[in-house]
Amino acid sequence: MKKKQIFTINLLYFLTLAVAFVVAANVFLVTIGQYHLWSGTDLGAYASSASTKTATLQARRGTIYDRNGSVIAQDVQSYNIIIYLDKSRVGIKNRPAYVDDLVTTSQVLAEALGMDAVDVYSTLSTKQQQGKYQTELGSKGRGLSKETKDYIDSFDLNGVEFVSTVSRQYPVGTFASYLIGYATGNNEENLLTGKMGVEQTLNEELTGINGTKKYQADKNGYILPGMKSEIVEAVNGNDVILTLDQPLQETLETAFEMTAELFDTDRIWGSIMEIDTGKILAWGQSPGFDLNERVIEDYNNYGSQYGYEPGSTMKVFTYAAAIDSGAYDYTGLVDSTDYCYGQRGGVPYRIACGSKGQIGRITNAGTDKHWGMVDYDHGLIYSSNTVTASLMTELISPSIYKSYLEKFGFFQPVETDGIAEIAGTLTYNYPSEKLALTYGQGSTVTMIQLMQAYSAVFGDGNMVKPYFIDEVRSSYDSSEVLYKAETEITGTPISQETAEYLQSVLYRVINDEDGTGKHYRIAETELIGKTGTAQIASGGSYSDSKTIASIMVALPADDPKYMIYYAFEGGYDKNAHYKTEPIKTVIRKVAQLYNLTDSLNVDTDGNKVQVQIEDEIMPELVNHSIEYALNKCNDLGLNVQVFGEGDEVIFQMPSGGKSLVTGDRVFLLTDQNQLIMPDMRGWTRADVTSFWTLANKTVQLGITMNGYGVVTSQNIPAGTLIHDKAELSVNLE
Repeated sequence: MKKKQIFTINLLYFLTLAVAFVVAANVFLVTIGQYHLWSGTDLGAYASSASTKTATLQARRGTIYDRNGSVIAQDVQSYNIIIYLDKSRVGIKNRPAYVDDLVTTSQVLAEALGMDAVDVYSTLSTKQQQGKYQTELGSKGRGLSKETKDYIDSFDLNGVEFVSTVSRQYPVGTFASYLIGYATGNNEENLLTGKMGVEQTLNEELTGINGTKKYQADKNGYILPGMKSEIVEAVNGNDVILTLDQPLQETLETAFEMTAELFDTDRIWGSIMEIDTGKILAWGQSPGFDLNERVIEDYNNYGSQYGYEPGSTMKVFTYAAAIDSGAYDYTGLVDSTDYCYGQRGGVPYRIACGSKGQIGRITNAGTDKHWGMVDYDHGLIYSSNTVTASLMTELISPSIYKSYLEKFGFFQPVETDGIAEIAGTLTYNYPSEKLALTYGQGSTVTMIQLMQAYSAVFGDGNMVKPYFIDEVRSSYDSSEVLYKAETEITGTPISQETAEYLQSVLYRVINDEDGTGKHYRIAETELIGKTGTAQIASGGSYSDSKTIASIMVALPADDPKYMIYYAFEGGYDKNAHYKTEPIKTVIRKVAQLYNLTDSLNVDTDGNKVQVQIEDEIMPELVNHSIEYALNKCNDLGLNVQVFGEGDEVIFQMPSGGKSLVTGDRVFLLTDQNQLIMPDMRGWTRADVTSFWTLANKTVQLGITMNGYGVVTSQNIPAGTLIHDKAELSVNLE
């Protein structure tokens, strides 16, 4: 071995001995001489007060996601301020561990927390004079973000310390509040507790297990250098994945706002469900509440805890009973005029109005309208109360009808994912009550019961249970699924043939020119469905001023995949089923989001043509030639309108990168010369807004939009020159 190698080995050996000696000496000095060699700290003042401390390692509550992975509820790290005031509290090297500069500390904290510096100073000085060891600053000093904590820490203030904590955050705010619920407060283990909705129902699954850290520290909480610690790691809670779809949920809640503007509403509620599986894609109500603020007026979930008389949406089940039992008359005619009835043994029967034995009269909704002799199908298409009453007494019986209502799951809990619900109330003793239920009055049901029952009508006769909790899985490994929901068939109340025939009649409710649901039609796809208008019982009679208007639709018509229920209660409005734009925005969103390839549009000759509805991204067209822009938009199936006579695009609406769907309108500006008013008939509010934005690149144009729906008239005629500072007014229906 060479001398150089021997020298290197010897050097490493002696260095190792030296390091070992220093470590041993430091331990000796700490334990015997109470002196920490590395830091140069005299531990004499602290060793006598050293004790074993136990700190909690906070477990994270599981995150709640929508079906697309968007965060609905999550834990966020936050901090609470603790301000130490006792002058006997000192740290290492006798540095003050209390507030020794009240003025500076008050100014920094006031600025960081949005408080008044004088108020902070007064609080701290008063507490210090009272001999308080420590204090806090109320709600302003709790739940602070890391950014706020770091900002305060940057001033290196004595006596200002932080305790780490966890708070629950709901990024989407009002998102399905009554389903999600909220978690708040702390239990004995300092963990958040679910108080409502999924947060409460799955509290055990979402809640983690805190860990612990044991260590030695002095009387003021300072960890002594070189001391050992024992750690038991926290176990985080499991994550929950819902069936809810955030874009659909937000569209539904926006529709609620639109409906509240259009009508005098007391409450609004609705839901969207996948028919074959029972997955709830959206669920909500208005008034609602922000999950972060929790200003709650009503704790009842309207979809499951509000029992109401649904009105004509129940007529479908009267027809289902007649068709499925084999009693339906497909070709015969029935009198749609006023239905007068008597009774035999508590069973109603039809008699001539005004004759002896008459005990009651039923009329059609509205101004006592009737259509003379009609076939039974038209009784549903016209939504005739008198025809459904005749159907029960002349084709089936009250007992048969009741048996089918039970098969459809009415007047009994649905028992969906632990959701709070009521069973509704069956009032079915007297002839008047039995007849009233054929058109949805007298007895009460819930929305979730209607969703379950209609799944059999819109499907193949199998009835599925609605659900909204899809998975519970480990927050450490997403492949570790602890619970996975499965479609549950809760019955087969009608045959597939009955369901298909009902669908054919419900198609006519929407698509016939005399159908009650014709104003719900959309261009994207054809629908089937049933409207409802119900009177509201009040003080032993029915209110003349309050009603519930509702609609149940499914799409696409030829193979229903999704169903939508929407209802609102408030002042009677004869146009409730005419001013339908809020609900149509929801229907369109379903059609667009789920790419219903059987969708139909109408061409320039009035013929229905098949159109592929696809999501597109608006290309960036500014500074491109108009020829390039037109080709690009045409390739994407967009509806382009060009303004100006230039050769190049100088402005576009929507801007590049925006999300569009097939058929959306695009506006291109090619010069800033004179602007000609287009024909806006058929435009949406979004279209008008886009044009207004573009127009203001050329002229100063004011705008007023009246109503919802599509444009029916405009005050500036199409084809005329738009003058600077002109005022555009459009009416939408």
